[in-house]
Amino acid sequence: MTIFCYDGFMDKEIINYEYIHGVAFAKDNVPTNFPSHWHNSAEFTLILKEGCEYKIGDEVFKPVPGDILFVWPSELHEIIKAPEGGYILVQFSSSLVESSTDIATAIRFLCKCHHITQEKEPVLTRKLSGLINKFMEIYESDQHFIETRCKIIIYNMLVLIGEYILEEHRELIGNEQFSDATWEYIRTACSYISEHSADDISQTDVASVTGLSPFYFSKIFKEYTQMSFPQYLSNIRVQNAINLLADEKLSITDCAFSAGFQSTTTFNKIFRETTGWTPREYRRLHSQTKM
Repeated sequence: MTIFCYDGFMDKEIINYEYIHGVAFAKDNVPTNFPSHWHNSAEFTLILKEGCEYKIGDEVFKPVPGDILFVWPSELHEIIKAPEGGYILVQFSSSLVESSTDIATAIRFLCKCHHITQEKEPVLTRKLSGLINKFMEIYESDQHFIETRCKIIIYNMLVLIGEYILEEHRELIGNEQFSDATWEYIRTACSYISEHSADDISQTDVASVTGLSPFYFSKIFKEYTQMSFPQYLSNIRVQNAINLLADEKLSITDCAFSAGFQSTTTFNKIFRETTGWTPREYRRLHSQTKM
């Protein structure tokens, strides 16, 4: 279920993953408007009725039935208006994106996609709509392995969107700067960073794993991911810390060091810059969603 709880001071929506860890779904009693906000989850919306209007970033969308909207983690968005029961909403933790090296590598391109229309892409929207309806069917069932089945469907949707977006950017990805070889270097680097993020790793260590010089690796990594190596590593560590903070038996200091941060001062600073909350505030809000 999704808890549509708005914190006006922090511009956050509190998403409750009570039923299935990392995944939320809503169809009944969805809001007809919701103020501008952001959260660390991704959000896919299947439009069911006329009259919906959304804002994602600085762009306003007026989707029609059958269209699908995509909000990616940490994007500012708003439901300007929607009729009652006008849409189906699927939300999932950013950890699903970050735990897949393929998707994490392609996220720079996926984040460019916010609206797929039935008119322009009838085959793709039909496939995605079918997956969302299948997701709803499983989510509301009493089958075994519901969490795994739902997450498989989310990954299937991400693959479809990824293939569509990468095809749209064929010219960029196909040139020398973003060749298949470069893709493999970045994928290898992201995989290594994910596996060793809790260790004291450096950009030189990762460059060595890919077989590239530190200078060239730094250049292509920033060009491809749109962030520096330290920024990327910090984001991975923050996500790991978020998962650890859910265990209230662990102290915040334990979470910081277990996630790979070298000091609590650095941890608190980067965590707030990334999420908008302090670790303590984040843990408190997590506890509130379980009440």
